[in-house]
Amino acid sequence: MDYAFLGIVAAVLLGSITSLWTVRVQATHRMSLDSLWVLVHWYLTMLLGFAMIYMILQVNGHAVFTPSPNSASKDRLSLLEDSLYLSGMTLLSVGYGDVTPIGVGRWIAIAEALLGYIMPAVIVTRTVFDWDHR
Repeated sequence: MDYAFLGIVAAVLLGSITSLWTVRVQATHRMSLDSLWVLVHWYLTMLLGFAMIYMILQVNGHAVFTPSPNSASKDRLSLLEDSLYLSGMTLLSVGYGDVTPIGVGRWIAIAEALLGYIMPAVIVTRTVFDWDHR
């Protein structure tokens, strides 16, 4: 059941990524609030989606990250907190190192970091191309 949920999360992430090229944002300025909202929405979708991937794999016995040393209990809530933290630090920065990906989690983190660096460039490029076509 968890792996089916993992497939659903991956499908939502893929749909979110492809939506940048299929959905047109109507803007009257070069960088509108609509473009900003699309970027924030995309970041939140990526952050939550990758956090769920980390958590599902970790719960099912795949070591994808080392939990935080401050997590006294290994319950699901602290695992969710560590997953969200790892996802946020990977997507938005280079991370702090207290929760680190291991094994296949490293490859997932590389894909997430790549998307985190590409997202703003895609939004700006798309806005410029849309502006030129008008």
